[in-house]
Amino acid sequence: MATTRQAHTVWEGNLAEGSGVVTFDSSGIGDYPVSWPSRAEEANGKTSPEELIAAAHSSCFSMALSHGLSGAGTPPARLDTKADVTFQPGTGITGIHLTVVGEVPGLDEAGFVKAAEDAKANCPVSQALSGTTITLSASLA
Repeated sequence: MATTRQAHTVWEGNLAEGSGVVTFDSSGIGDYPVSWPSRAEEANGKTSPEELIAAAHSSCFSMALSHGLSGAGTPPARLDTKADVTFQPGTGITGIHLTVVGEVPGLDEAGFVKAAEDAKANCPVSQALSGTTITLSASLA
């Protein structure tokens, strides 16, 4: 069954001095302020499209990796995934780096790296962002 999730943003003002609020409509988890300085300079308590992409990618990748490991008979005890999304003003998103450290009983480092590479290639967010260079560092705790 297909699902659709919604979020919306209300923006006021011009790009450099304006600001907006992103609302997560589907989950109702809240409203988050966003601004150009939070995107191109310092976050200063506000989010950015790149931080939202990082959250989506790290969670999707973790789900895909957990699923793959479980399907192979080595379910993870814990996966700690970080996504670094790099934004260059005037150019756009120039890359995404995923870093995952896993606790996977019964699996060696090579098997974990292979499973992580598969998750990177096949998680729906990676596929949606396939026009961007995505790199990966994977290790066992």
